[in-house]
Amino acid sequence: MDLRKLKTLIDLVSESNISELEITEADGKVRIVKSEPLAPAQQVYLSGMQMAQPGPAPAAVPAAAPALAPAAAPVETGHVVKSPMVGTFYRAASPGAKAFAEVGMAIKEGEPICIIEAMKIMNEIEADKSGTVTQILCENGQAVEFGQPLFVIE
Repeated sequence: MDLRKLKTLIDLVSESNISELEITEADGKVRIVKSEPLAPAQQVYLSGMQMAQPGPAPAAVPAAAPALAPAAAPVETGHVVKSPMVGTFYRAASPGAKAFAEVGMAIKEGEPICIIEAMKIMNEIEADKSGTVTQILCENGQAVEFGQPLFVIE
């Protein structure tokens, strides 16, 4: 199913009084379930796979947790290239091919530096700044989130 069509269906369910919607088409089955008003989250089922939109964070978060998170995070100096989407990170165009970017390699703005596969579509990610790659923060084949740091360029 087209992602725009899916987004429209989710918006329609969230704005209406219906609590559940199920649609079966030739290319798959979609089921959207609206949760209780106290926890406004929706779940989408695509052909047996589940994608959930996150709701608000739980109220019972320990006070010490926020203080520990920044200390554990590595400090990156330089320009950080972040993932523009959710998907699978690949350093090369095919399994045996040369990697787009290596540590110490000089790259130019607009050059492809990796591929992120999302919904069986290979998306070339281009460098948004010229410089030298100082860190590669993801492993080949690793699942990445939107906004997750991929590379550090200086």
